[in-house]
Amino acid sequence: MIVLRPADGGLPCVTLWLKPNRALSRRGLRRLIVVLAVLALTTAGLGAWQGNVFAPLFALVESFAVAFALGRAWRAGDRSERITLDSSSLEVQSLPGRRRVRFQSYWVRVRLAPGHGHNRLLLRSHGRELEIGSFLAEEERAELSGKLKVLLAGMQGQPRR
Repeated sequence: MIVLRPADGGLPCVTLWLKPNRALSRRGLRRLIVVLAVLALTTAGLGAWQGNVFAPLFALVESFAVAFALGRAWRAGDRSERITLDSSSLEVQSLPGRRRVRFQSYWVRVRLAPGHGHNRLLLRSHGRELEIGSFLAEEERAELSGKLKVLLAGMQGQPRR
């Protein structure tokens, strides 16, 4: 998901927030885990009733493992990137981490490069290269590439390409 916050009246700064798409809220995730655990334990209870005394133990272990795996996958959706662009610099900040990379906006080149089964969106300037939006869908990376090229050309006073 790409959220564009245009420059306000006095500030010549444009901010792009890049966030992965999420299908579930935290509440929805909890409900899903409870439903899966109830189904597993019900099935295990039927198995124990028919003589398999270890079925509830295995169902309990499986329920905890599934809850842990789904929680990890859901928390991976918390990561995001903030791209701030003004007339002199382009800054990429990875969140929730503290990594910040700053480029001079005039020299930044944006390109889509093939690699690892999908196109990678790369920012390049002065021999440094940074991949952004790796968690975005293919179409979103292409859209972001176009937006960045237009914004950079506008900051540099060049016609759009």
